[in-house]
Amino acid sequence: MSRLKEYSEIHLFNVITGRGDFSILREYLSTVKWILSNNLEFDWFVNLTGQDYPTQPISELENLLSRTSYDAYIQYFKVFSKEALWNIRQGCDRYLYKYYTLSKILPKWFLSLLKPLKFLNYLQPVLRIHFFYGLMIGSRVKSPFNDEFICYGGSYFCILSKKCLKYIHDFTQKHPDLLEHYKYVINPEESFIHTVLVNNQLFKLSNESKHYIDFSQSRYGSPATLTKDDYTLIQQNKYYFARKFDMNTDSTILDILDQTMLVKLNMITHFTKQK
Repeated sequence: MSRLKEYSEIHLFNVITGRGDFSILREYLSTVKWILSNNLEFDWFVNLTGQDYPTQPISELENLLSRTSYDAYIQYFKVFSKEALWNIRQGCDRYLYKYYTLSKILPKWFLSLLKPLKFLNYLQPVLRIHFFYGLMIGSRVKSPFNDEFICYGGSYFCILSKKCLKYIHDFTQKHPDLLEHYKYVINPEESFIHTVLVNNQLFKLSNESKHYIDFSQSRYGSPATLTKDDYTLIQQNKYYFARKFDMNTDSTILDILDQTMLVKLNMITHFTKQK
């Protein structure tokens, strides 16, 4: 991190976030506010984590964004519908209850004792007990959603144009009640941005993620750690980033991606010179 401070165009902020709660969305919106308040010049906004890695040369992404007619690349679906990637019950549990976190860290032996309590979730509609992100107790609240303002969800990883980002910021300032609702739900970053943008209906949104993420064997909402065996799938579609990677698990995949991007860059450079 200290080496990054040498670059004037890189801005570092020390923040603390967790999984499942409001902290990720809080810092996302805080970053958006900081960018707009400081009048940074930009056309597109891409959110990444330290476990993400590019799968294509950045120049190819820049080329796409320079000629696209879309305002954003964002995966989205109606949360309370059969088209959702989560079942309707999961969507309701996430976004129609106000949660309080009693403990972030639970010993495995204690968790095993509490698991039978999950049956309460199927016996009544008022309370919810969850253990994915610690011990969380939720109570049913009045829904801010209706036929005119639909709850949408999707991948947190998206590519937004400047006007989309500005709209999110302005909407947040004008509708603090909706943000207040999302402060107490589970995984708000996987719904708030989508709900705000899609309900606007004025933006041209590409309903696709440019991130490759493998949730096929997901446990507790955590995607698979990618290895060299995933290379073919990563390259199968036009993804520009992938997650998640862990050098302690498999660093070879990163070497392969570097080599692939180097070959593509050389081809692009050669083609440009020929022209």
